[in-house]
Parts: sequence; structure tokens; C-alpha cells
Amino acid sequence: MKFLQINLLFTVLWGAISASFTPANLMLGFAVGALSLWLIRRELQPVTYPLRPLRLALLAALFFKELAVSAVKVAILVLRSRMGLKPGIFAYPLTAKSDFEITLLANLITLTPGTLSVDVSEDRKILYVHALDCADPGALRQDIARGFERRIREAFER
Repeated sequence: MKFLQINLLFTVLWGAISASFTPANLMLGFAVGALSLWLIRRELQPVTYPLRPLRLALLAALFFKELAVSAVKVAILVLRSRMGLKPGIFAYPLTAKSDFEITLLANLITLTPGTLSVDVSEDRKILYVHALDCADPGALRQDIARGFERRIREAFER
């Protein structure tokens, strides 16, 4: 049943993207969606994260707060006549275990102005992060651990 619902969503998206909701076009969209789902059927595994709306809201609030604060900091740095920046890459030891949690953390870091996730070690224990001002990597590590990573673990750990 879940595949049918996903395929119907794909069909509607197909019609919206192609700007044509004719029966023939929708049937083509349904067929393409069914073929796409059939091709990736082995990769689709049910994700069984508990639903924690309050924890998700806290994570979203933290992200928007960090987004605003870092955007202001970057704007101030750029507007100064002498920036005095020490850009650099630092290694952040991960406590997040699942691919989903690591990917979410890397994306939240990248979406925050002044930081960019560069790579994850092959053993998935280290995240390499580029910071616009890397004068104190220890403080940056603590900010990530106490902020994004903690909230992600609270929201998604099983």
C-alpha cells in the first residue's frame, strides 16, 4: 500500500512538473514512478524512528537560531575593514551513529553560514568541518556537540 501512495504522489508531481494533467500524461507519470520504485525496491528499508514532535521542534528552533546568529556574525566579519580571520578545517569526533543522523548533522552544519561539512571518515567516526574562523577549534567542537548533535540524538535515537 505504501508503494501505491508514493507512486500516486510521484504521479501528481510528474503532472505538476510537466504542467500537464491529461490522462495520458498522468498514466505515463504513474508508469515512470512504478518503474522507479521497482528499480530501488531493495534499497527501500522502513525507517523506524520514534516520532518526537517536541524534540524535532527544538532541533528546528536551534537551527533557525544558529542560522540567524551565524548570519549576523558573518555579516559583521565581512563588513570589517580588517577581517582577521583564521579559516581552517578541523576534525569533529562523531557520537551520532546512523547514516541519517550523520547526514543531518553535516547538512545542518553546511546550511549554517561560516561553516561547511567537508568529509566524513570511512569509519564514520570523524566529520571534517571547514570554518570561516577556526581560531578556537575546541570551542567549535563544543558548540556542535552541545547544539546540533545533542538535539539530533535527542530527536532520533531509538
